[in-house]
Amino acid sequence: MATTSIWAVKDNLDRVLNYASNPLKTKETDSGYEYEGLENVIDYAVNDDKTERQLYVSGLNCHPSTVLQQMEQTKRNAHKEDGVLAFHAYQSFLPGEVTAETAHQIGLELAHQMWGDDFEVLVCTHTDKKHFHNHFVINSVSWTTYKRFLNKHADYDRMRRLSDALCEKYRLNVITDPKKGVHYSEWQAKKQKKPTRRTLIEDDLERAIASSRTFTQFLQYLKSIGYDVKTNVKHIAVKPPGAPRFFRLYKVRDDGTYSEENIKKRIIEQDLYFEKRTRIKSKYQYHGNIKKAKKIKGIKALYFHYMYRMGIIPKNVPSRRKVHFIFKEDLRYMDRITEETTFLCKKKINTIEDLENYESEISNKIEKLVKERRCLYNKVKRCRNLERKEMIQKDIETISKEIKDYRKEVKLCEGIKQRSLKIKDKLQTVKEQENKVQERSSKERKRNY
Repeated sequence: MATTSIWAVKDNLDRVLNYASNPLKTKETDSGYEYEGLENVIDYAVNDDKTERQLYVSGLNCHPSTVLQQMEQTKRNAHKEDGVLAFHAYQSFLPGEVTAETAHQIGLELAHQMWGDDFEVLVCTHTDKKHFHNHFVINSVSWTTYKRFLNKHADYDRMRRLSDALCEKYRLNVITDPKKGVHYSEWQAKKQKKPTRRTLIEDDLERAIASSRTFTQFLQYLKSIGYDVKTNVKHIAVKPPGAPRFFRLYKVRDDGTYSEENIKKRIIEQDLYFEKRTRIKSKYQYHGNIKKAKKIKGIKALYFHYMYRMGIIPKNVPSRRKVHFIFKEDLRYMDRITEETTFLCKKKINTIEDLENYESEISNKIEKLVKERRCLYNKVKRCRNLERKEMIQKDIETISKEIKDYRKEVKLCEGIKQRSLKIKDKLQTVKEQENKVQERSSKERKRNY
C-alpha cells in the first residue's frame, strides 16, 4: 500500500534538492551502507555476507550530481525563472512492505510514467524510517517544450492511479477506500471537545428535524433561524448566518446522515411514533425586591445580555428560546467569555471608562514593580551574604508573580475592549436578520389571509 502527495516549492530549489538527496536519509542504515556524496555513486562492494553499498538516488532526464545546475539552465532557456521553482512529491509504503531496492524501482517507474517525456526529475528513496518512502523533485519547467507543469487535480489523480497500478504489479496492498482528512482547526477542536461550525450546523439540523412533521417544515425552520437555503439545485445546500459558504446537506456528515432521503425518513418515522407531551409548569421562587434591585448598565450589561442570548445564563434553567447561529459560534470561546464576565463583576467595572482607568492603574503598578525588581536584581549581583541573597531572590519571585498576575489582568482588559466591539456588531447583525425574518413571516401571513 502506498500513499502519495505533491506540493509546490516556491522558496529555495537548492534546499529541497539537498533534503531529498540527504545521505543520512538515502543510505541503507540497517546494512551499514555508506557513501561520500552525490558525485560518487558507488555501484556495490561484495563481502562475506554479500552486502551491497548503494545510493538510492537517481535522475530522470538529469544527472544527480548536476541536477540543480540542469534545472536552473532549463529555466533560463525558457525565460521562466520566477514563480514555482519545482514540485516536491512523495510516495510512502507500509513498514516492512517493500525492500529499499523495490521501493526505488517503483519510484523510478512512477516517475517515468508520470513525467518521463518532458521533465527533469530527481528520484530518492529514504530509508531512515521504518517505512521506506520515495521523494520526487520535479522541475516546474519542461526541458523539451519549455512549458510549465501546473499540477492540477487531474495530475495528482493520475499520479495516485499510477502508483496504485504499480503496487498491484508488485503485489502490494492498495488503498481501496481513501479517507479525506479534516482541517487542522477542526481536528484540534474535536480533540479539545469544542464546538466547530460543522457541529453547530448538525445541532441546528437535529433541532429542525425534531421540530418538523414534513420536509417543507424542516426547510422553513432553518430559514426561521436565519439560514439561507438553496433548493433549486441538484443537492440542497444551507448556509448559516455569517458563514462564508454553503454546505450541502449530504456532506455535513461523511456517513450521509443528513442527506435529503435520510432526513425525510427520520421525519416520517418520528411522526409515526410521536406522542403528545404533557406540558410541565415551571415554578420559580424569587428572593428580594426586583424593583429595588440595581440595574446593570454599560459593558457589564452587554456581556450579560450576550451570555443570555448564547444560552449560557440563566444557569440550570432549561431554555426554550432559539439560539442564533452567530451566537452559537462563540460557544467555543465560552470559558474566555465567562472569565471576562467574572473579571468585570469582581472588579466592579461597569463602563469602558472604568475599564480603561483600571487598566491604566494596573499598568502603573506593573511599571513600578518592574523597576523594583530591577533594583533587586542588581542587589543580588552585588550581595556576598548567602542568607541575604536568598531573601532577595524570594522577594524577586514574589514580585515576579505579582507582575504576572497584573499582566494577565491587562490582557483581560484588552480582550474585553476588543470583544465588546464584536459583541455589539453581532447583536446588531442578529437584530437586523431577526427583523427581516419577522417581516417575511408577516408578509406570508397576510398573503395567506
